[in-house]
Amino acid sequence: MDRQPFRQVAVLHHPKIEATHSVAREIHNWLISQGLNAWMGLTWDEEAVRPRLPNTDLIVVLGGDGSTLRVARMAADQVIPIVGVNMGRLGFLSEMDPSNWQEIMPNILAGRYWLEKRMMLRTRAWRRDQTLGEHLALNDVVISRGSLARVVRLKTQIDGDPLTTYIADGLILSTPTGSTAYSLAVGGPILPPDLHNILVIPIAPHMSLGRAIVLPEGAVIRVNVSTDHQAILTVDGQFEVDLQDGDYIDVLAGEHASNFVRTGKRDYFYHTLLARLGLK
Repeated sequence: MDRQPFRQVAVLHHPKIEATHSVAREIHNWLISQGLNAWMGLTWDEEAVRPRLPNTDLIVVLGGDGSTLRVARMAADQVIPIVGVNMGRLGFLSEMDPSNWQEIMPNILAGRYWLEKRMMLRTRAWRRDQTLGEHLALNDVVISRGSLARVVRLKTQIDGDPLTTYIADGLILSTPTGSTAYSLAVGGPILPPDLHNILVIPIAPHMSLGRAIVLPEGAVIRVNVSTDHQAILTVDGQFEVDLQDGDYIDVLAGEHASNFVRTGKRDYFYHTLLARLGLK
């Protein structure tokens, strides 16, 4: 397949991991030496980065999976391919690391890569008729109890029809990408990232449905919160919204997907998963 050449590349690094800055500078300088326009920025500085994305053809992100999640949300509506350099702990989303980027980047610039599209979720929280916020998630949306070790009651509907009321520490609504994150920690199934499904997984359910449910991409989930103490909505573990009794949350597939640059085999996922978990 003929691919349009990359002309302008963003190199974004983590502001609190000092090592990412030096590697980012090396990649930036190398891209310039290849005749490309390249610019540097911080993964946490959305205000400065977002205005420059419409003219950007590729994003190189340095850090851990948290950095990649931030950039994926920023870039989603621009449909910009992302390639990660893992300088964090697990690096499930990354394609390179500091020891091999010099081998992989020339292949990417030469068009020897494929794009992996990963679905995202859009969530909106409501209090009566007022929105508390709207966010995109690449991993998951989590509705959970606050600091008190007391359950919340989460009345859940699918496409307007009642499903069940979870009595639990919380509820995870996850993409296939997120199936290897919080969902995995509570015993949820592992889904390959190219699927288009929404996982519904309760956290420590008490006398209520305890099994994970796999929904189609087109499902619309509404969760009504019933609690006599504080509850919390978190998005990709990075945004937090305080919830009260009577608040409700809508979750559905986002209109945009994240596009990740891959240079290995298309069946790489399970091999990488086992390696990251130290099982291979």
